[in-house]
Amino acid sequence: MKVLGHKIELLTGLLLQEVTMAGLHELRFTEEKPLLRGQDTELENSDTFLSAVDTDWKEHDIETPYGLLHVVIRGSPKGNRPAILTYHDVGLNHKLCFNAFFNFEDMQEITKHFVVCHVDAPGQQVGASQFPQGFKYVIGIGVGAGAYVLAKFALIFPDLVEGLVLMNIDPNGKGWIDWAATKLSGLTSTLPDTVLSHLFSQEELVNNTELVQSYRQQISSTVNQFNLQLFWNMYNSRRDLDINRPGTVPNAKTLRCPVMLVVGDNAPAEDGVVECNSKLDPTNTTFLKMADSGGLPQVTQPGKLTEAFKYFLQGMGYIAYLKDRRLSGGAVPSASMTRLARSRTASLTSASSVDGSRPRACTHSESSEALGQINHTMEVSC
Repeated sequence: MKVLGHKIELLTGLLLQEVTMAGLHELRFTEEKPLLRGQDTELENSDTFLSAVDTDWKEHDIETPYGLLHVVIRGSPKGNRPAILTYHDVGLNHKLCFNAFFNFEDMQEITKHFVVCHVDAPGQQVGASQFPQGFKYVIGIGVGAGAYVLAKFALIFPDLVEGLVLMNIDPNGKGWIDWAATKLSGLTSTLPDTVLSHLFSQEELVNNTELVQSYRQQISSTVNQFNLQLFWNMYNSRRDLDINRPGTVPNAKTLRCPVMLVVGDNAPAEDGVVECNSKLDPTNTTFLKMADSGGLPQVTQPGKLTEAFKYFLQGMGYIAYLKDRRLSGGAVPSASMTRLARSRTASLTSASSVDGSRPRACTHSESSEALGQINHTMEVSC
């Protein structure tokens, strides 16, 4: 738990100030409480996107040099497997962003093999007070602003990240035109409506779907508006990730770990994700464009995203067999969506992998040869 807390602390520092951190202090857990049914607010219990399905989740407030950070953890370390760490988008928190996805039945079949840690951006959790004015490795799942934070974390600390699922990522900073448009939008629209235009497609907003109405209510009621404005301003002040596909420029900087890019068809972030795909190493990148999923595919299409995530994990050598509730035969053998370039070692004591990174634990038994093969980026529409 201390090791995982250390990684969370590093993530917090990246969000609050863009500097390389050193001399981090030991973390201290100051609060722990199980997420029991009936303990959340009445508003949360009335919404399917916020309800919990079990009592295994535990909340923690972690003290870091950058302030308190709220995290929610389920499970315990599973051998040599990495933790799954998530980071939500602007206007959301871990419940609004990920509950529909992680509560999906097939997804629970996957996550029981891992310890899962949801990180709430500072001040964005339900019931957060207003800011005063003035594990060894992880598999990251980030959406929007969370995807940007996790990608930057992986660029600075590549040996700490086993793989990344980046939804709706925009690798570029805001230009002057974007800055002016954001300022104008802030003058003519409320903050929740501005954030909704970042989260949902124009079609969803025009149709004012039930999902949009629900999220407008939740963002207005459960997220501290002052803190949200700070988070929104910070995200719009981000810098370019400055990544380039290997071989295109000298000393190109890119993500070294396996990456799955996800975006909904006609989503606001579609252009940014397509550009990010063009800048990543095609030998370890999967690009998934999901039809009829809108701006939040993890909410509208959790089944399809779960299937893609399962193949992504299997391609990395984890959970070679999973029960498929649609088949009567029980467990089915793995069939990876993409064969990744990075081979894994047989144990933590063996030699480093071929890309020069740290030794990695290999949890599979039958797909070692396939994992060493190199394929180009796979773009999948579903």
